[in-house]
Amino acid sequence: MSNPLLIFNEKGIYCEQAKVYLDPWKPVDHAIISHGHADHSRWGHKKYITHHSNVPIIKHRLGEIVVTGKEWNETFTINGVKFSLHPAGHIIGSSQIRVEYKGEVWVFTGDYKMEDDGVAVPYETVKCHSFITECTFGLPAFKWVPQDQVMTDVNNWWQQNREDGRTSVLFGYSLGKAQRLLKYLDPSIGKIYTHGAIENMTEVLRPQLSMPETIRITRDTKKEELKGSMVLAPPSAQGTPWIRKMVPFVTASASGWMTFRGARRRRAIDKGFVLSDHCDWQGLLQAIEGTGCEKVICTHGYTEIFSRFLREKGYDARTEETQYEGEIGELEAKSEIEKDLEIVKKST
Repeated sequence: MSNPLLIFNEKGIYCEQAKVYLDPWKPVDHAIISHGHADHSRWGHKKYITHHSNVPIIKHRLGEIVVTGKEWNETFTINGVKFSLHPAGHIIGSSQIRVEYKGEVWVFTGDYKMEDDGVAVPYETVKCHSFITECTFGLPAFKWVPQDQVMTDVNNWWQQNREDGRTSVLFGYSLGKAQRLLKYLDPSIGKIYTHGAIENMTEVLRPQLSMPETIRITRDTKKEELKGSMVLAPPSAQGTPWIRKMVPFVTASASGWMTFRGARRRRAIDKGFVLSDHCDWQGLLQAIEGTGCEKVICTHGYTEIFSRFLREKGYDARTEETQYEGEIGELEAKSEIEKDLEIVKKST
């Protein structure tokens, strides 16, 4: 029996026929990269291929690398294997990777979401025989509300904090989440300040996305200037000396994990906004059904629960170990999050 078109080994997802890896986590000669988050695009590969809108992102993060940018749906062939990149809807430049050889088609999603956020190119359904999917939020408890509603809540929260004379500190990933929040913040409420890590990435992405003006926080920024303003910061800034400059402040986090109060409580966050760059439960099922696939491989998230559910629905579903993290690294260890899910698990 011949080997599968894509296999999982100690370095990543490997196409032996083309001698190419997809989002490898150890250095390899040839890597096709789905998007710019650190768990999917790592330093040390000899040659990188990615969507052209992701090129400035990974160059900013990884330094001088040998990278080739591709267009959406552009087919490129390596040793008889056809590859193409298709929008994943996760963040700017995020791709699904389609792999075809002798009529067999696989799709590797990387990370993805179904909702059109007005920032990333919307998710495109790609027909395939085998579908490699994340399931970061692969439990029925995760059900997203529309983005417009979330951003209305964010701006109302900011307005109330300003009226109370407090600074609003909103935590989100430096790449992706921060720019999504920024695009829909209402600058008529006040000034928008940014942590250096977010400002650096936002500067990289401004040529691709219209966003309100921001002000970088530096050591010369006065505490009085920040009062009533919005401050965008990465989760790592929580509890550091840097944040003391914001006093008096109120904190919030934008993440799918904010579905659970326990996540906010353990992180000592005042407010949680449920906003994720990943699929919720129904989004995952919708995406899988749309591909028409028979085989599903779950790579990260609630893999065991989700794959078992898929098998019950008649799919040939299994799990594979990877070093991808999804949104887990944004807050805390998955084992801690699961404390909030015991009741939910019993019902699945």
